[in-house]
Amino acid sequence: MMDGATRPAKLLQVEGRLATCTTCPYCGVGCGVNAVPDGMGGLTITADKTHPANAGRLCSKGTALGETTGLEDRLLTPRIHGREANWSDALDLVAAKFRETIEKHGPDSVAFYVSGQLLTEDYYVANKLMKGFIGSANIDTNSRLCMASSVAGHRRAFGTDTVPGLYEDLEQADLVVLTGSNLAWCHPVLFQRLVAAKKANPALKVVNIDPRRTATSELADLHLAIAPGGDVALFNALLAHLADTGRLERAYIAAHVNGLDEALAAARADDPAASGLSEEEIATFLTLWASTERVVTVYSQGVNQSSSGTDKVNAILNCHLATGRIGRPGTGPFSVTGQPNAMGGREVGGLANMLACHLDIENAEHRAAVKEFWDAPAMPEGPGLKAVDLFRAVEEGRIKALWIICTNPAVSMPEADRVATAIKDCEFTVVSDLTAETDTARLADVLLPATGWAEKDGTVTNSERCISRQRAILPAPGAARHDWRIICDVAERMGFGAAFDFTSPAEIFREYAALSGVAGRLGLDFDISDLSDLSDRDYDALEPFHWPRAGTRQGGRFFAEGGFYHADGKARLLAVTHRAPASVPCAEYPFRLNTGRVRDHWHTMTRTAKSPRLSQHIAEPYLEIHPADAADLGLAPASIAEVTSRQGRVLLRVLISERVQRGQVFAPMHWTGETAPCGRVDALVAANTDPLSGQPESKASTVAIRPMEASWYGFALSTGEFWPQTDYWARARTRGGWRAELASAALPTDWEDAARTLFGLGTEARAVTMIDPAHGAARLAFLEEGRLVAALFAGPAPVGVSRSYLAGMIGDEAGAEILSGRPGAERPDPGATVCACFDVGQTTILEAIRSQRLTSVEQIGAALQAGSNCGSCKPELQALLAAATTPVAAE
Repeated sequence: MMDGATRPAKLLQVEGRLATCTTCPYCGVGCGVNAVPDGMGGLTITADKTHPANAGRLCSKGTALGETTGLEDRLLTPRIHGREANWSDALDLVAAKFRETIEKHGPDSVAFYVSGQLLTEDYYVANKLMKGFIGSANIDTNSRLCMASSVAGHRRAFGTDTVPGLYEDLEQADLVVLTGSNLAWCHPVLFQRLVAAKKANPALKVVNIDPRRTATSELADLHLAIAPGGDVALFNALLAHLADTGRLERAYIAAHVNGLDEALAAARADDPAASGLSEEEIATFLTLWASTERVVTVYSQGVNQSSSGTDKVNAILNCHLATGRIGRPGTGPFSVTGQPNAMGGREVGGLANMLACHLDIENAEHRAAVKEFWDAPAMPEGPGLKAVDLFRAVEEGRIKALWIICTNPAVSMPEADRVATAIKDCEFTVVSDLTAETDTARLADVLLPATGWAEKDGTVTNSERCISRQRAILPAPGAARHDWRIICDVAERMGFGAAFDFTSPAEIFREYAALSGVAGRLGLDFDISDLSDLSDRDYDALEPFHWPRAGTRQGGRFFAEGGFYHADGKARLLAVTHRAPASVPCAEYPFRLNTGRVRDHWHTMTRTAKSPRLSQHIAEPYLEIHPADAADLGLAPASIAEVTSRQGRVLLRVLISERVQRGQVFAPMHWTGETAPCGRVDALVAANTDPLSGQPESKASTVAIRPMEASWYGFALSTGEFWPQTDYWARARTRGGWRAELASAALPTDWEDAARTLFGLGTEARAVTMIDPAHGAARLAFLEEGRLVAALFAGPAPVGVSRSYLAGMIGDEAGAEILSGRPGAERPDPGATVCACFDVGQTTILEAIRSQRLTSVEQIGAALQAGSNCGSCKPELQALLAAATTPVAAE
């Protein structure tokens, strides 16, 4: 075999330059990208036209990947208790602490918490070490937070965790139901595939089921504003309607499905009104679904992140199984995952209740097979602790040594403040990550510098079972090491070296593929054993493929002709009943909180926050609230709301919108101690979980809301990094430095002194000021050699200045005119960014619509490029077009 370090990457000619073909590190769509180093540590990124997932499309985040590889915040050497250390000392300490803890307290006193952003090869060795050699199942993953209910539902219905369909089913369907999925913002490339499919086939209908009206709703022929937790009631009504109208596929059921009578009885007993929908809305949906043969039901976090998430999944699966609308082109249930390798983690047993290759940890035959294959000294006989329970065990001192890899649970877990305290108080915590500047990394005893996307080499699996290569393009910075290498080095020091003497990801992949053959011989679905003797060179050149890949079973769909994985070969319909969310609104906490993502950011923003353009669309955390609720509470637009729950407190910018229903609010979950410490939304979320999947209910906590009593609001920007000390702040990068939104209860006694302190400026910076003490307003600009190095705009109400103009001016020549906060006639104001891919602002778009008489989104794209790449801004473009072309009635 060739040494892994000397293998050439797969290269492709792109516009005359050699590009490396790799896979995007964001959502579960799994887009192919082509990357060319720019010679300055960044990359030029283009979409891979040959990859089956995206066929040349990319979203705003993928397009900006080349802007996120800078080293300014990278962890470049190990640290022990905050002090730099060498690898030998750090690894010796980690191995010794884990070994000593196990010897003293047993294997279940230690735990790993890993990530859907790990590569499959990293995941595999972590799972092997914990389950096969430490002998505990206490390894869980942040994928528990996004798709564990889908796993549990698949296993109950199908007998294993199988995704039946393919992305191309979206293009072949006549009805696509999107439930609990803001596909336009969370999976933009799939959304654009659906947009294109609808344009090509005008008969294609789209239904969007979501309590909130989102960008996805703009494509829908029918939007159903379902009550939180109402999915089981709606799909039970559908199952009953299918039976009542003779739509059940009796031959398919007789041959391939059990449990119809029990499931149907439960469905008939349920109350459709619990869905929160009108009788007319329910009837319209039932008729459309029942009368359309080719139906795909796409579901995501709105279904999974629920205390009844598994039942929601099975309610959906019941309808597809009962009609045989599964496994055929244009039909089937489809779970879209939130992370790039959530599926890969499922495949290697990265969840506490699974073994590798979809083998069952509670099945003695499966455990014995894995133990024999690994020649493992010990195997746990049952599941380990799922994420919420794992951190409770840390809090209670039952977990005494914890290793967190490539994730930020002090922000992303429910009851985030409680989790952060538990991590801080743990006897020994190790964190492997790219940066020391996360809420979690700051709590660690040992920090281990890991490589990241564009430096790592391995495989990932997307939501349609497509395994693709991520390839190294840039060298590992400083002393950073690959995660699989770090884990194997610790395993060796713990005495397990022979089982972890891997020298390359290709070698790990071969072992993993061979183990899948064991699973295949035991009758499981996941089998890629045809690749178990893949050479290093062939691994390097591996093209995307859909599993399984063994013998005659090559990719494709599952279950059109049955072949389920229960002992009798049949699927199970499940008797499920509507359950309301675990948190109940009350006088103290009357509002239902929904959480989710924004269009241009990802998880806790450790990558996307590095790109200035990705922060231009939405630069701070916000609370979306209905106008009537805002009026009742005395919340003004763009003011700050204080939001509290029994678990925590946050401050959020107020966004008043009729897109949410009365009594419900929405807040995005991306902001952290680095970007907005008062906006860590998961601090509000109660740790209620689904009893089967262990997935937290992140979309239905209850909260109270009141206005923050702010004496002043501000907007600040600087060429240098700065850390505000105000009650509310949220900061983001600009192309020339940093910007921040501010609010505080206390007025400064001296605005200039306060501003110099904020920016860390000495007397060498000349101040240009306009201060109005009588009205509590101040505008200050600081110039060095005629260039703008910092500015602060403050007043008693949210500050109305052109943020895009000011952000573009930082570092440029400026004078007193900058205090106006707006450009002069010679420099048009682009307005708030709408299209992040091409950095096109609202004012620019409106002016083009007016001056060029544009009448369609396509014409806007032709004129300005806006919306012509990922398309996730198209709903906003359509809204601007409608607003600009709506006639105004004469008075």
